[in-house]
Amino acid sequence: MRYLPLDSKLFIENRRRLATLMQPGSLAIVHANDLMPTNADGTMGFRQNSDLFYLSGVDQEETVLLIFPDHPDPKFREILFVRETNEHIAVWEGEKLTKEQARQLTGIQTIYWTHQWETIMRGVIFEAKLVYLNTNEHTRNESPVQTREFRYIQEFRQKYPLHSLARLAPLMHSVRAIKQPQEIELLQTACDITKLGFERLLSFTKPGVMEYELEAELIHEFIRNRSRGFAYTPIIASGANACVLHYIQNNQPCRDGDVLLLDVAAEYANYGADLTRSIPVNGRFTARQRDVYDAVLRVFKFAKSLLVPGNIWDEYHAEIGTFMESELVDLGLLSRQDIANQDPEWPAYKKYFPHGTSHFLGLDVHDVGNKYRRFEPGMVFTCEPGIYIREEGLGIRLENDILITAEGNRDLMAHIPIEAEEIEELMNA
Repeated sequence: MRYLPLDSKLFIENRRRLATLMQPGSLAIVHANDLMPTNADGTMGFRQNSDLFYLSGVDQEETVLLIFPDHPDPKFREILFVRETNEHIAVWEGEKLTKEQARQLTGIQTIYWTHQWETIMRGVIFEAKLVYLNTNEHTRNESPVQTREFRYIQEFRQKYPLHSLARLAPLMHSVRAIKQPQEIELLQTACDITKLGFERLLSFTKPGVMEYELEAELIHEFIRNRSRGFAYTPIIASGANACVLHYIQNNQPCRDGDVLLLDVAAEYANYGADLTRSIPVNGRFTARQRDVYDAVLRVFKFAKSLLVPGNIWDEYHAEIGTFMESELVDLGLLSRQDIANQDPEWPAYKKYFPHGTSHFLGLDVHDVGNKYRRFEPGMVFTCEPGIYIREEGLGIRLENDILITAEGNRDLMAHIPIEAEEIEELMNA
């Protein structure tokens, strides 16, 4: 991994927090993600199961974690299985974690090789009254790909049909929603690297440059600062492309007079930042572009002020929608009659602002959490309003990452330029 070594205290505390939510006499099992194939003998870059990383810090395939807080034998209360290195693996892939390295990384003392799984499992499972198994539960997950954890659920039911099963995901969503101090430091590092990439683009962007050239500049800056790369597929959308919310082709020229929407951010130690900026390709906003930009910025500042303890998802978004209506009326995009006649299920402002303002952020860019849980200190949200005017070929979105604290909130991207004047000044320096 490119990132610096992490303190095992983070993972020890994460496991402790999970254990407090588990039922007495219960066992939790968490598997690594698969290495995903491409074609022939190719594989995609490995991305660890976020829950396994959160609980162990292990960034290696074929890893399994068992947490059994009430096991009669203390050495079986936490067990980690890792892939054993052999000469072939060492030559072709590089060595894997040793048992001692795994202990240092995770704080778990009982380490076995993955090929010992069945033997050890038979000696543990019959002490468990309840078994928590994991799946990728997320409202945005529509993947038909069968995961390693899904396959294991089927296997477990065949081998141990009389054991009671429970969902681990709700417990993981609960603990992962509140970020620990070391997690916040990792998110801040991802934001800091993102800042370097964005500032590099301000001096590189000009009429005629291709969107993919900007992508190349970003990945260069991210990787040279210990990032694995983009936290998500980058959106580099010039002109009318910015009105396509998830535009990822990044293959068009940036033209004089257009606004360039950049939804790009770095990842660090599996924690992802999430930034959006909209900049003038030629370094100067037109009067109309500036009016729309300032309207989005006002909505951004209003929304940010609502990211405080005690607020709740639906009420938060409803307030922002009302504020956005007023801005769209002032821009001449909506009339008061449009608002009076709107469908409450799809308000008039949705024509120009069709997405939500915030989502959870952490190990996953669309991180896990519960929208019915009131905002608490330690939660991290994006704040990303936008206005997209397809008939004008103009789309503007602004986004920062916000940590909720007991005193209000803290903008993890406050050091990244967002005011129009500052962006113009830096582009023309």
